[in-house]
Amino acid sequence: MTDPAHQKLLADLEARGINRAKIGGFDVDGVLRGKYVSIEKLKSALGGGFGFCDVIFGWDIADVLYDNAQVTGWHTGYPDAHAVLDPSTLRDIPWEPNTTAMLADFRDAEGGPHPACPRSLLRTVIAKGERMGYSAKFSCEFEFFLFKETPASLHEKRFAGLTPLSPGMFGYSWVREGQNKALMAAILDGARAFDIEIEGLHTETGPGVYEVAIRYDDVLRAADKAALFKVAMKQIAYEQGLSVTFMAKWNADLPGSSGHLHQSLWKDGQNVFQGATAGDLPPALRHYIGGQVALMPELTAIYSPTVNSYKRYVPGVWAPLTASWGVENRTAAIRIIGLGSPAARVEYRQTAADINPYTAMAACLAAGLHGIENGVEPPAGARGDASSSDGTRQALPRTLAEATRLLDGSARAREILGERFVDHYVRTRDWEVRQYERAVSDWELKRYFEAV
Repeated sequence: MTDPAHQKLLADLEARGINRAKIGGFDVDGVLRGKYVSIEKLKSALGGGFGFCDVIFGWDIADVLYDNAQVTGWHTGYPDAHAVLDPSTLRDIPWEPNTTAMLADFRDAEGGPHPACPRSLLRTVIAKGERMGYSAKFSCEFEFFLFKETPASLHEKRFAGLTPLSPGMFGYSWVREGQNKALMAAILDGARAFDIEIEGLHTETGPGVYEVAIRYDDVLRAADKAALFKVAMKQIAYEQGLSVTFMAKWNADLPGSSGHLHQSLWKDGQNVFQGATAGDLPPALRHYIGGQVALMPELTAIYSPTVNSYKRYVPGVWAPLTASWGVENRTAAIRIIGLGSPAARVEYRQTAADINPYTAMAACLAAGLHGIENGVEPPAGARGDASSSDGTRQALPRTLAEATRLLDGSARAREILGERFVDHYVRTRDWEVRQYERAVSDWELKRYFEAV
């Protein structure tokens, strides 16, 4: 390896006593797949990349092999995919002494972006924006529930009868936050040490539920931070004797967990949305919204990637039910915030905490750029409750099966995200639906076991 920057990076690691690294990348479900390597191996990987078994793109979130995948499978022999490290993602792991971490992008056999690599997908969309003269800044908010459980107790209890971190419905509670001050410090300090700056952390409405707002950044770094926050939060919770879930709806009787995406476009160092007012949206913002609203139903399978995502789509619990937008309107799928200020931005509210940040941000940005490129005008902004379809607002898909069919048939999605990615993604969601359809739920047993 002769790259001076790589040599300096390794020398700095050695000087700080770092003696191992964790390297890897995120799969289509947003699971971080990786391994420990020695510093010598890290040196080699920085110089020429490394091989990583591509089964990570050939199995589901539970490590069960797909029966319909084309990018890999028994027909290919599950060879190694070529992974290329991104040195800009280097960060020490605060809870693993003497260990550094680095993320990788995956390449196909021709050296191009791997069709199943979410981070490579986002890079491709970013490049499209750059050709149009735009860069993007994003940030993510996550809601998540915490429990006084361990991985072992979760499985022993079959994920039922769990003890929440704290009882009751205490949104924005100083008291609950103070009662869990050690955990709050562990989250805030641990995330900062892991290069994830948190702007806000507070309780939400529900037993043991919190919301975190991650500071905005260039969209690729924002996706890295959002994806890594989930990884960090699971480790921090474990260190505190707790467990955490980012499910969209873990309990039918409680609110769901959102994962809103804040976003703005930049040109020549300026926020393109900054000069907008409620009565005068500049074309770039208007068309950005237009593209997102127009493609929202077709891209829902990406924004809402699990069967459980759609349990959140019920009236009266803040989750949007229509392809809609509005200025400072929390009932719409897109909320415009901060008009007339440097913080003017789009808040995408359809997404939940179960998103893969890379694919969700890629879809958001690609749809907005599509709107600008094609001059897509949005429908009228919603005033009041935007959750009902009144003839001007299209209802969003209510199941993963329906959303997957829409994505599969979307020529626009294939145009803006690439034929190969959409084909692979549709196959993975079709598999997910089929696994759900064959499962026998506790609800079915309770309802039918004795009565029929």
